[in-house]
Amino acid sequence: MITTPNTGEFAAGVLRTVVLILATMTTGLIAGVFVNWSNTVMPGLSNVDDRTFVAAFRALDAAITNPLFLGVGLLGSLLFTGLSVVLHLRAGQRPVLMWAGTALVCVLAVLTITFAVHEPLNEKIRTATEPGSNAELAAVRAQLDEAMWTAWNTVRAVAATIGFGCLTWALVIHRGLGQAARRPTERSVTGSGDPRWDPRHG
Repeated sequence: MITTPNTGEFAAGVLRTVVLILATMTTGLIAGVFVNWSNTVMPGLSNVDDRTFVAAFRALDAAITNPLFLGVGLLGSLLFTGLSVVLHLRAGQRPVLMWAGTALVCVLAVLTITFAVHEPLNEKIRTATEPGSNAELAAVRAQLDEAMWTAWNTVRAVAATIGFGCLTWALVIHRGLGQAARRPTERSVTGSGDPRWDPRHG
């Protein structure tokens, strides 16, 4: 006997897969950005003079405020990860839910750090009056507090990377559940007691 999946359940399984993939991709995107800032951008800026630092940081801050990073990256990571948690909760897929839920906590930590720590510091250097003298340039640079900015950026980079890892592992588990549900047997010998393909795990 051959079993066929319910169309609605099959579509729900596809939706869970797509959303989980998008959550993984967007979280990986923001993790890469934050790691790059801690590993290359801030160490590089620490070696330049005050005038170059202020001009470069302002330019970088303006450039990163774009739809790809803010909309697709930060907002996308939050929305897709949160939606993935909801979908897997409704489907009763607790092994996936545990890892997706941990990733959501990491994403929320990233957003909290971004808006509680980095945005206020960025705003100080962003809105400072145009410095003229060397002393004014040094004062504007000091407002950023490079050490604190970089330290907290490293924290959010680690959080985003952990979130990305959790979502990657959630995908592995999700795929395994789908394979296990499809495995043996679309055919029934006795007509009872045989496992069936369950699209809810797909």
